[in-house]
Amino acid sequence: MPWFSCTPVDERFFEAAPTRLRAGFEIARPASVVWDELCADDALHWCRILQDVRWTSPRPFGVGTTREVKALQGASMLREHYFRWEEGRRHSFYAVESSAPLFKSLAEDYLVEPRGADACRFTWTIAVEPTAIGRPGMPVNRAILKTLFTDTARHYGLTPA
Repeated sequence: MPWFSCTPVDERFFEAAPTRLRAGFEIARPASVVWDELCADDALHWCRILQDVRWTSPRPFGVGTTREVKALQGASMLREHYFRWEEGRRHSFYAVESSAPLFKSLAEDYLVEPRGADACRFTWTIAVEPTAIGRPGMPVNRAILKTLFTDTARHYGLTPA
Protein backbone atom coordinates (compact mmCIF):
# COMPACT_ATOMS: atom_id res chain seq x y z
CA MET A 1 0.00 0.00 0.00
CA PRO A 2 1.39 3.42 -0.89
CA TRP A 3 1.67 6.03 1.88
CA PHE A 4 1.42 9.78 1.37
CA SER A 5 3.20 12.16 3.73
CA CYS A 6 1.15 14.79 5.52
CA THR A 7 2.33 18.16 6.83
CA PRO A 8 2.83 18.34 10.60
CA VAL A 9 0.80 21.00 12.43
CA ASP A 10 0.49 22.45 15.94
CA GLU A 11 -2.42 23.65 18.07
CA ARG A 12 -2.92 26.78 15.91
CA PHE A 13 -4.20 24.53 13.11
CA PHE A 14 -7.43 23.91 15.04
CA GLU A 15 -8.42 27.54 14.44
CA ALA A 16 -6.72 28.10 11.07
CA ALA A 17 -7.59 24.98 9.05
CA PRO A 18 -9.92 25.49 6.09
CA THR A 19 -12.22 22.71 7.35
CA ARG A 20 -13.00 22.46 11.07
CA LEU A 21 -15.54 20.25 12.79
CA ARG A 22 -16.19 20.46 16.52
CA ALA A 23 -18.65 18.73 18.82
CA GLY A 24 -19.13 18.97 22.56
CA PHE A 25 -20.66 16.22 24.67
CA GLU A 26 -22.01 16.68 28.20
CA ILE A 27 -21.46 13.20 29.64
CA ALA A 28 -22.84 11.86 32.92
CA ARG A 29 -19.63 10.00 33.75
CA PRO A 30 -16.52 11.12 35.63
CA ALA A 31 -13.86 12.78 33.49
CA SER A 32 -11.36 10.06 34.45
CA VAL A 33 -13.65 7.34 33.09
CA VAL A 34 -14.14 9.13 29.75
CA TRP A 35 -10.41 9.87 29.49
CA ASP A 36 -9.52 6.24 30.15
CA GLU A 37 -11.96 5.12 27.48
CA LEU A 38 -10.44 7.52 24.93
CA CYS A 39 -6.98 6.09 25.70
CA ALA A 40 -8.02 2.43 25.93
CA ASP A 41 -6.63 -0.29 23.70
CA ASP A 42 -10.00 -0.32 21.90
CA ALA A 43 -10.36 3.49 21.79
CA LEU A 44 -13.28 4.72 19.69
CA HIS A 45 -14.60 1.19 19.15
CA TRP A 46 -18.10 2.70 18.97
CA CYS A 47 -17.34 4.65 15.76
CA ARG A 48 -18.74 2.81 12.75
CA ILE A 49 -16.21 4.16 10.25
CA LEU A 50 -13.24 2.93 12.31
CA GLN A 51 -12.31 -0.72 12.14
CA ASP A 52 -9.00 -0.67 14.01
CA VAL A 53 -7.35 1.91 16.26
CA ARG A 54 -3.97 0.61 17.38
CA TRP A 55 -1.47 2.35 19.63
CA THR A 56 2.06 1.84 18.26
CA SER A 57 3.84 3.34 21.27
CA PRO A 58 4.20 1.75 24.70
CA ARG A 59 2.40 3.13 27.73
CA PRO A 60 2.56 5.52 29.45
CA PHE A 61 1.46 7.74 26.56
CA GLY A 62 2.65 11.31 26.11
CA VAL A 63 4.01 13.72 23.53
CA GLY A 64 5.50 11.57 20.75
CA THR A 65 2.99 8.73 21.12
CA THR A 66 1.96 7.15 17.82
CA ARG A 67 -1.13 5.34 16.61
CA GLU A 68 -2.40 3.69 13.42
CA VAL A 69 -6.02 3.80 12.34
CA LYS A 70 -7.88 1.73 9.77
CA ALA A 71 -11.08 3.40 8.57
CA LEU A 72 -13.76 2.76 5.96
CA GLN A 73 -12.98 -0.96 5.75
CA GLY A 74 -9.35 -0.21 4.91
CA ALA A 75 -10.07 2.41 2.23
CA SER A 76 -8.33 4.90 4.52
CA MET A 77 -5.36 4.26 6.78
CA LEU A 78 -3.64 6.84 8.96
CA ARG A 79 -0.45 7.02 10.96
CA GLU A 80 -0.76 9.57 13.74
CA HIS A 81 1.69 11.45 16.00
CA TYR A 82 0.66 13.06 19.29
CA PHE A 83 2.13 16.55 19.66
CA ARG A 84 0.21 17.49 22.83
CA TRP A 85 -0.55 15.31 25.83
CA GLU A 86 -1.93 16.66 29.09
CA GLU A 87 -2.61 13.47 31.02
CA GLY A 88 -6.21 13.12 32.11
CA ARG A 89 -7.33 16.26 30.27
CA ARG A 90 -6.26 16.76 26.66
CA HIS A 91 -4.39 15.22 23.77
CA SER A 92 -3.90 16.22 20.14
CA PHE A 93 -2.39 14.50 17.12
CA TYR A 94 -1.68 15.13 13.47
CA ALA A 95 -1.56 12.61 10.64
CA VAL A 96 2.00 11.78 9.62
CA GLU A 97 0.96 9.64 6.67
CA SER A 98 -2.24 8.62 4.93
CA SER A 99 -3.00 5.83 2.47
CA ALA A 100 -5.02 8.28 0.33
CA PRO A 101 -3.72 11.67 -0.90
CA LEU A 102 -6.89 13.52 0.14
CA PHE A 103 -5.49 15.97 2.66
CA LYS A 104 -2.34 17.96 3.18
CA SER A 105 -2.90 18.07 6.96
CA LEU A 106 -5.33 16.43 9.36
CA ALA A 107 -5.37 16.86 13.13
CA GLU A 108 -7.66 16.04 16.04
CA ASP A 109 -7.96 17.42 19.55
CA TYR A 110 -9.70 15.70 22.49
CA LEU A 111 -10.45 17.83 25.55
CA VAL A 112 -12.08 16.29 28.66
CA GLU A 113 -13.17 18.78 31.35
CA PRO A 114 -14.70 17.76 34.71
CA ARG A 115 -18.19 19.05 35.51
CA GLY A 116 -18.32 17.91 39.09
CA ALA A 117 -17.47 14.45 40.44
CA ASP A 118 -19.75 12.45 38.13
CA ALA A 119 -19.91 14.42 34.89
CA CYS A 120 -17.67 15.93 32.25
CA ARG A 121 -17.62 17.72 28.94
CA PHE A 122 -15.75 16.08 26.06
CA THR A 123 -14.94 18.41 23.17
CA TRP A 124 -13.68 16.78 19.97
CA THR A 125 -12.19 18.94 17.23
CA ILE A 126 -11.18 17.72 13.76
CA ALA A 127 -9.23 20.04 11.44
CA VAL A 128 -8.42 19.32 7.81
CA GLU A 129 -6.59 21.00 4.96
CA PRO A 130 -7.48 19.01 1.82
CA THR A 131 -5.17 18.54 -1.13
CA ALA A 132 -6.26 19.68 -4.60
CA ILE A 133 -7.35 16.07 -5.20
CA GLY A 134 -9.28 15.96 -1.92
CA ARG A 135 -10.98 19.36 -2.16
CA PRO A 136 -13.91 18.32 -4.41
CA GLY A 137 -14.76 15.45 -2.04
CA MET A 138 -14.77 17.53 1.15
CA PRO A 139 -18.58 17.74 1.46
CA VAL A 140 -18.73 13.93 1.46
CA ASN A 141 -15.68 13.63 3.74
CA ARG A 142 -17.21 16.15 6.15
CA ALA A 143 -20.40 14.05 6.34
CA ILE A 144 -18.35 10.89 6.93
CA LEU A 145 -16.31 12.58 9.69
CA LYS A 146 -19.47 13.84 11.39
CA THR A 147 -20.53 10.21 11.96
CA LEU A 148 -17.71 10.09 14.54
CA PHE A 149 -19.66 12.67 16.53
CA THR A 150 -23.08 11.04 16.14
CA ASP A 151 -21.64 7.64 17.08
CA THR A 152 -19.94 9.16 20.14
CA ALA A 153 -23.20 10.82 21.24
CA ARG A 154 -24.99 7.49 20.85
CA HIS A 155 -22.25 5.66 22.78
CA TYR A 156 -22.67 8.02 25.73
CA GLY A 157 -26.48 7.85 25.62
CA LEU A 158 -26.88 11.37 24.28
CA THR A 159 -29.15 12.64 21.54
CA PRO A 160 -26.95 13.27 18.49
CA ALA A 161 -26.78 16.95 17.61
